[in-house]
Amino acid sequence: MNSEYRIENVIKGRFFEDILEITEDDIDWGRLAGKCVLITGAAGFIAYHLVIAMLLWNDINAYTDGENDMNSQNGSSIRVVGMVRSLERAKAKYGALTGREDFILVEQDVCDTFNIEGRVDYVIHAASQASAWHFENDPVGTIKANLVGTTNALEFARRQDDELSNKTTTLIVSSLKTYGNVTDGSHELLEETQGYMDIDSYKNCYAMGKRASETLAASYAKQYGMNIKIVRPSYIYGAASLDDDRVWAQFIANVVRGENILLKSAGAPYRSFCYVTDTARAIFRVLLEGEEMQPYNISSKLGNVTIRDFARKAVEAFPEKELSLSFANPEDRAEPVVDYTKQTPEIMNSDRLEGLGWNAKVDITEGIKRAVAILTEK
Repeated sequence: MNSEYRIENVIKGRFFEDILEITEDDIDWGRLAGKCVLITGAAGFIAYHLVIAMLLWNDINAYTDGENDMNSQNGSSIRVVGMVRSLERAKAKYGALTGREDFILVEQDVCDTFNIEGRVDYVIHAASQASAWHFENDPVGTIKANLVGTTNALEFARRQDDELSNKTTTLIVSSLKTYGNVTDGSHELLEETQGYMDIDSYKNCYAMGKRASETLAASYAKQYGMNIKIVRPSYIYGAASLDDDRVWAQFIANVVRGENILLKSAGAPYRSFCYVTDTARAIFRVLLEGEEMQPYNISSKLGNVTIRDFARKAVEAFPEKELSLSFANPEDRAEPVVDYTKQTPEIMNSDRLEGLGWNAKVDITEGIKRAVAILTEK
């Protein structure tokens, strides 16, 4: 393979180290060797890390040095197909990597019937509109990406089974938002937990879409005997974008820009945060080793903090910047107390995932430092 397309010559610094951490995880990568993996939403935050990690695995394990073939003593390469809505934006994001023979980008909306030629062994359905901006401004597009998009992903996998006699494994990236409003007094969310959700509120376009997509997956598994797996990520953070509207991303952007953090609330919500490399490692683990139709929470015991604690740790991680955390309203300065009798916080139990041998490696402070380093290098 041409050296200019190797990951180490395209991805540098802290980001390369992050991707290497995923690729060096002790999952059974050999099961992906010689296989084709389709990832929807390939330009998205999590999916981007999945793609780069597989391509780096190819560089390390599949290509023979100095030759442009797909075989070596360690097996053959993973063929990665990334489905994106905008080919132009995706090419800008992946850069020189679009010149690789083991990677192809396909421009298509997941709400349209999948038009992918050839055999696909694994489908990772990660396309979704997960931003609060989309919930408010495009609720129809948000729920369709989860309902129609998931239907198309499952139909594609079913056609692979029927037409090519190829038993495709499909992984659905769901969400912690499927739990809804839990008021049973519990301190954390188990995979079996079910809370209330207002089905007539457009604000639940994302949550209801994710919840229904899991039932859709269960229906396909039952009726067609398909191999389907499900993950429910918690709040995933890392070096997303300086323009990202998620609250944790705004805190990281503040640090990169050298700005003090001002909270306009008490920052009381207590949540599970998981660094993006730990999340990617978990997805690969479930894809290859998880049980079918057994949802897995992706959360980190190292990342259970309140929003104000996340902001505080962002400031404290860089004492040399001399940043401060302050509150717009004086009454918000008091430390909040979690009242479990009113609502279970968005703290997810990860025991089932850890039962597969996965453990989180990155705590909040380390994750913030990495994200700031990557965005600063960019």
